[in-house]
Amino acid sequence: MGKKYEVGEELTGKVTGIQPYGAFVALDEETQGLVHISEITYGFVKDINDYLAVGDEVNVKVLEVDYDAGKISLSIRALKEAPNNHHKAGRPRKSLQDRVKEQDADGFNSLKDKLKDWIDRSGY
Repeated sequence: MGKKYEVGEELTGKVTGIQPYGAFVALDEETQGLVHISEITYGFVKDINDYLAVGDEVNVKVLEVDYDAGKISLSIRALKEAPNNHHKAGRPRKSLQDRVKEQDADGFNSLKDKLKDWIDRSGY
């Protein structure tokens, strides 16, 4: 490893290789780190090649440095603004069950009522 890198440091590097699990980024002549597929952008990334190509210059943030193993974990996503999740500040989030009840007021309740009728009709 060339230069000593610190966690939290923001750098510019060049993509040197792409694998299904992440992209290798050269930080200097002797050092490269890995941007894991989950650290490329917010949301699901199916194919890294849709976001990066070998030779691209990218801004990265150092997440972890393991000098003994010679590994540096990097993130592109950490330098981007998180997408708005459309949650209104100050309002508590409703549980999934509460949202299902709101959107489908009858839902399984109508099935429960029909089931009783079906059983009565069948003679059991």
